[in-house]
Amino acid sequence: MKRITLVGGGLAGSLVAVYLAKRGYEVNIYERRPDMRNVEIPAGRSINLALSNRGIHALQKVGLDQLVLDKAIPMAGRMMHDTAGNLAYQPYGKEGQAINSVSRAHLNVQLLQLADEHENVNQFFNMRCQEVDIENSICWFLDEKTGEKLEVKSDYILGGDGAYSPVRLKMMKNDRFDYSQSYTKSGYKELNITPTAEGDFAMDPDSLHIWPRGNFMMIALPNPDKSFTCTLFMPYEGDVGFDRIQTDEDILEFMNTYFADAVPLMPELLEDFKNNPVGSLVTVRCYPWHMKKATLIGDACHAIVPFYGQGMNCAFEDCVELDHCLEEFGDWETAMDAYQKRRKPNADAIADLALQNFIEMRDLVGDEQFLHYKKVEHQLCELHPDLFKSQYEMVTFSTIPYSEALSVGAKNTKRVYDLITEDKVDQINDRNFVEAWFK
Repeated sequence: MKRITLVGGGLAGSLVAVYLAKRGYEVNIYERRPDMRNVEIPAGRSINLALSNRGIHALQKVGLDQLVLDKAIPMAGRMMHDTAGNLAYQPYGKEGQAINSVSRAHLNVQLLQLADEHENVNQFFNMRCQEVDIENSICWFLDEKTGEKLEVKSDYILGGDGAYSPVRLKMMKNDRFDYSQSYTKSGYKELNITPTAEGDFAMDPDSLHIWPRGNFMMIALPNPDKSFTCTLFMPYEGDVGFDRIQTDEDILEFMNTYFADAVPLMPELLEDFKNNPVGSLVTVRCYPWHMKKATLIGDACHAIVPFYGQGMNCAFEDCVELDHCLEEFGDWETAMDAYQKRRKPNADAIADLALQNFIEMRDLVGDEQFLHYKKVEHQLCELHPDLFKSQYEMVTFSTIPYSEALSVGAKNTKRVYDLITEDKVDQINDRNFVEAWFK
């Protein structure tokens, strides 16, 4: 049996451990954080996740999809809030299509528990990875509870250890390893909308709420306890930036100016704004993902910004592809090489799409021309589902490769705008016309 050291027991790490255990591998997970089943999540670090088709498919293969979906809240569309509090709704897809708001903590706990059920999986917490030898498959960990240092030898190392991966850091010290890291000029801060006095949702729970404000925005996702987790995305510096908001008066003036309809729903606004940290948003690209006796997975090889809701779904798709490659090739080295070659173009594509969608969410969703475009696009999806798919539909409601969704989606987007510009929208009921137009 091949013995694997898995550095990082987050979402991708715990899921891939289950896939590998089902194939008979012994997997030893070393996670830097405490066991999430026994601790509270720090305030301001609990960002909800949007689970969609790719992630559901990955969970389905290990029998966890329904357990997670039972605690999820489906969101069928976007609800835009303008500065006057007026609402505009925009469906995400066709009837019955929705993305699912899930708790990161709940999902991680379910994955940890599933991993525990396999006798081939062992989990160790509070273990900080200090050094990695990718030639001999040795990792050195510090037990942050006892101070003990531990040397772990195995047949292979998997790095599921996030955007600042120690395993990747070791790879970077080798020749011909490509790496780039870029931050957006915006950070994020979590806020909270509480349930009403009657214990109900304060806003429509079937939507992802967006307050688009040009170069900044706020979004809100519903939680099972009838609250909403809000995330304010804003530049660190500038006329409207986190650095300009220091006092209670600054906070209230800013929020009442730009998000007046949300303020009455936030009784803990001042406390949340002052105490919750400002997080950063990073995109990481690298290659190769497989080197000597180590392979990367998830954010360790392709951290992306959250604006397409695909970070987790993409990482889960890594697990599926890695499993497919092991099934197809059997030989570990061949499988890992195939895995990286198949996933790298798709990881780059969703990184580009996520950055692109930031502009759409903060700048365009309140624009009348853009709303008209989305209306026409939605009609095409409904009328001719076999001939036309929007980029959003391909990314979110299918398992079409991200690279194809990027290229075909861009082409389709241009052709929809051409339809509008050339005043041919009234012809979209004609199937022959649509088939020729999007050929």
